[in-house]
Amino acid sequence: MSFDVQDDMSWEDPEPDAYQDPEDDRPGPADDPAVQQLEPLLLALFDEHPETVFYESQLAVRFEDNFFHWVTVRTLKELRVSERIGTSLQELTPNTQLRFYFNRRFRYWKRKAEEVRRLVLSFSNQEFTRSLGVQGELMTDAGLPRVGFQPMADTVRTWEGRTWLDTNHDLDRVFHRDGINYGTEIKNRLGYIPQDEFAVKLRMCQALNLVPLFIARMMPRTYIEQVRQAGGFSLIMKYQFYPMSHRSLAVKVRNELGLPVDCPTRLQDSTLQRFLTWHEGKLRRLQHNSN
Repeated sequence: MSFDVQDDMSWEDPEPDAYQDPEDDRPGPADDPAVQQLEPLLLALFDEHPETVFYESQLAVRFEDNFFHWVTVRTLKELRVSERIGTSLQELTPNTQLRFYFNRRFRYWKRKAEEVRRLVLSFSNQEFTRSLGVQGELMTDAGLPRVGFQPMADTVRTWEGRTWLDTNHDLDRVFHRDGINYGTEIKNRLGYIPQDEFAVKLRMCQALNLVPLFIARMMPRTYIEQVRQAGGFSLIMKYQFYPMSHRSLAVKVRNELGLPVDCPTRLQDSTLQRFLTWHEGKLRRLQHNSN
């Protein structure tokens, strides 16, 4: 399995199996059309790769173009309960478990699962996940000024006389261009930003009178729509960025697990142009409304 590397980005993934369903009122597996649509695709994958062991979050990312992460997790649970696929829950670290899935006919799955577990552990330790967060911020700090967005502040809880006191959260950055200030949250991780954190960051932007800007490897369409309704923009990178010092690990993770990771030296011009084009459109709308 392999992914073709393109021009996109992500951050910190300390809990590689921690996908949660952010919408408690969604229908359950038996009556969810998305689950029914995904089931045969997952079963076909296990038939096509009878000697491959996958883990839960890996599969959520693999199918994310068409299914929310939580739909994949829910579908896997349905297949697990009905015993249509093999599964095993194992310890990754003392505080984290990893759930594996495999074709039930695969006799030597334990050996393969241990190989996968060791590889996942290599990019799930706390020190490395912190370096991923820093890498996302560094690439953002170097990239946005190339198209005219100037960094104004970092670790922001106070802006222009307003202070956020409801929680202990902060915004990663504030960028400025053409009179518009962007409250910026950067997430260089495989999984979605947790729903409660996402909601807080949107509220913070509103309270501090900042336009929300989320820069993330991936977000669900429901989150992206909420950002749009709040007048902001979501810059979806698609790929998780590893530091250059870990290029060999990125290649191994991409080739063996099929995960979208890469080690670019900078954000591509086309990535930055997406945000600049949106910004210019917002500026025209603001100017039109003020006339």
